[in-house]
Amino acid sequence: MKSAYVHGYDPRETRRLQDQASTLVELLHSDTSYPEGSSVLEAGCGVGAQTVTLASNSPRALFTSIDVSEASIAEARRTVQAAGIGSVTLRQADIFHLPFPPASFDHVFLCFVLEHLAQPVEALRALKSVLRPGGTITVIEGDHGSTYFYPDSEFARRAVHCQVELQARARGNALIGRALYPLLTAAGFGEIYVSPRMVYVDSSKPELVEGFTKNTFTAMIEGIRQSSLDAGLMSEREFDKGVADLYRTAEADGVFCYTFFKARAVNVSSATAHREN
Repeated sequence: MKSAYVHGYDPRETRRLQDQASTLVELLHSDTSYPEGSSVLEAGCGVGAQTVTLASNSPRALFTSIDVSEASIAEARRTVQAAGIGSVTLRQADIFHLPFPPASFDHVFLCFVLEHLAQPVEALRALKSVLRPGGTITVIEGDHGSTYFYPDSEFARRAVHCQVELQARARGNALIGRALYPLLTAAGFGEIYVSPRMVYVDSSKPELVEGFTKNTFTAMIEGIRQSSLDAGLMSEREFDKGVADLYRTAEADGVFCYTFFKARAVNVSSATAHREN
């Protein structure tokens, strides 16, 4: 069972996702690499924004990147080809109906996927079924409840909450970062380690001011304006004030903070138990 994807697949969103990926490469991906010859499933690759980084960090690993959206796979294919990467196989597939035999992969990677799913534990169990015993899964998610900034603004906080509420109504969870440990535990993984990754932005970091505060986070909130108004969550004046106040945090005296969570876990199923399942 799949939930609606709140952010959408339009060209502006594609650019936002690519800005996000390039801005956060060091923070989120510097400690992710896979050995030569290992097979890696990237689940929910979207437009390929993370795929290029993954494959570049592990040039001798073999990647299979899937997404439920045919349009996203087409865009990801263009992204991967433009980067000159030949170690990635792209195909349309549903996490809940994976077209792979058991224990097909040495590693699984998913980034910003679980937040959009109504059944994240079931998704993790489905991915575990195609992961070999002893293989690893890496999961990265954000948590909108970790957002804070200076100058503070009630309107900005309410605009951010619109994203949380819209995602909840679509049966997703914009606060899922804090839940990675219990979700992986419930899915039967072991040796779970979760690390918070804070993005702290002030005017001494101009690349983050542009790449994250403006082009990633505030652009995401700005993109849900009409949906928020249609849902009656804020008035037009209030929402626009909230977005303006988020942009205000990108000025010389502004500060913006957001925390991502990165988890790594192991499929602790024994080979015998795997065959019995």
